[in-house]
Amino acid sequence: MKKLKNKRSEINTLWPKCLSGIFLIFLIACSQSKEKADLIVHNAVIYTVDSTFSNAQSFAIKDGKFIAVGSNEEISQKYEAKENIDAEGKAVYPGFIDSHCHFYHYGKGLYEINLVATKSFSEVITRIKEFKNDPNNKWIIGRGWDQNDWTKKEYPDLKSLDSLFPDKPVFLERIDGHAALVNTAGLREAGITPETKISGGVIEMKNGKLTGILVDNAVDLVKNVIPKATKEAIKKYLLTAQENCFSVGLTTVDDAGLDKNIINAIDDLQKSDDLKMRLYAMLSDNKENKDYYFKNSVYVTPRLTVRSFKFYGDGALGSRGACLLQPYSDKPETSGFFLHAKAHYDSAAINMADKNFQMNTHCIGDSAVRFFLKLYSATMKECKISDSTSKTNFKNIRWRLEHFQICSPEDLKLLEEMSKNGNLIASVQPTHASSDMYWAEERIGKERMKNAYAYNDILKASGRIALGTDFPVENINPMYTFYAATARKDLKGFPEGGFQIENALSRENTLRGMTIWGAYANYEDDKKGSIEKGKYADFVILDKDIMKCELDSVPKVRVISTYVNGELVYHGGTENTK
Repeated sequence: MKKLKNKRSEINTLWPKCLSGIFLIFLIACSQSKEKADLIVHNAVIYTVDSTFSNAQSFAIKDGKFIAVGSNEEISQKYEAKENIDAEGKAVYPGFIDSHCHFYHYGKGLYEINLVATKSFSEVITRIKEFKNDPNNKWIIGRGWDQNDWTKKEYPDLKSLDSLFPDKPVFLERIDGHAALVNTAGLREAGITPETKISGGVIEMKNGKLTGILVDNAVDLVKNVIPKATKEAIKKYLLTAQENCFSVGLTTVDDAGLDKNIINAIDDLQKSDDLKMRLYAMLSDNKENKDYYFKNSVYVTPRLTVRSFKFYGDGALGSRGACLLQPYSDKPETSGFFLHAKAHYDSAAINMADKNFQMNTHCIGDSAVRFFLKLYSATMKECKISDSTSKTNFKNIRWRLEHFQICSPEDLKLLEEMSKNGNLIASVQPTHASSDMYWAEERIGKERMKNAYAYNDILKASGRIALGTDFPVENINPMYTFYAATARKDLKGFPEGGFQIENALSRENTLRGMTIWGAYANYEDDKKGSIEKGKYADFVILDKDIMKCELDSVPKVRVISTYVNGELVYHGGTENTK
């Protein structure tokens, strides 16, 4: 009996040790059975922006792509990673996409005279005097003035510039890029005289003399003689633009209007891993670009997509170049104009369809919108592209109207018809509404104003809408886009009830417009735009949840971290990384 008791005692002593050993073996086995990941983010409020707009708590990343998305328990039980980020309950979103901007020219402008928010032409002159221009520069170049912000809301003239710079050319571009003030030395360099004629633009004259104001195609006469940037300068512009864009959560930018040499520079910098920003390039409408890309077809890498051309239909509302169905209310002698003969666009549309390139057209006035809606519709009916004949495997034609600022109600019906199969995308910039609302009604009158910047009406008709900023025309920050789209206010909170608030977008649809719908507009919705398995691991962590916080606090929301391909490209806050 005593021996039996001793045996039992030994068993009781050994049993916990056995259990501990078995548990340890179990843990080791479990650990060994977990799949390896490069990065796991957990304890987050993740807006996946998938088809159901679902939320998640955690995701795992490997080789630059999301490999799993789910709850904390689901991811932790199946995956382990070298790096783990505790988001501490912060909101995480897909990387933001700016569907219409000028990335390269934004970077270039950071090294020129900044004339944004000047309150008078005398302030423009002051900024020119204060700017430390490189004496080796043959031109003085500035950008960003807007006469609509001045007490005297009229175009300036060249007299002050001539007195200060009688021999050095000066080129000062308006905020929208559709007008410029040039001094006599600059006009002389471009060969512009009172006898110079231009189609699709204006060379302003008063009392038989040049004022220095050029509008739309006339601006290009001067741009074409300004010395081109060196390779070193181009690199500097692109990398500076990238740094600023990452700091506000942008991971893809659609650069509207690029030439082959800039695209080559972008491609080289991406291949050397200096430029990590993803770019969707819209080629400028010129012979060199067409000759090369029509021959060589589209060009796609993981970071660069070249498959579209950007066309200018009309000018801008601020410089009265937008083409209207009826005359301007504040200048009845003009209705604006198209920048090319309509036959140019007819042949361009056929070429775009034939060569499998996307056609993206700048349309601001209601006349331009109507013309291109009809042109797109007719072309799509005549030139159906099937997967079997498409060199680039386009599922369908996804052509875009950029800006889409003024649209008559009857034309929304055509938009609805064309959007049923996803064939047409409206690409708009919500901050244009909050910038233009002070003076737009003077331009077009009260009745037409009801159909201007009507983003919710456009969304109802089209089913999706791509959102951007048009920077540097507007600020690069997508938080301003979100606020302008949802609250319809400027950064001062004006107007109190929101500008034409019936056309505000919901928060969900605004986030879609900044992510998955932007990706769709680029034929890239299978690669990016949502946090889903198999897509590029581009995501942003914000310090506040823009889907839940007070709407008026959105412009002050800050980016904590921006990731591209699972790689940290910007860090401006605190997060628990192990």
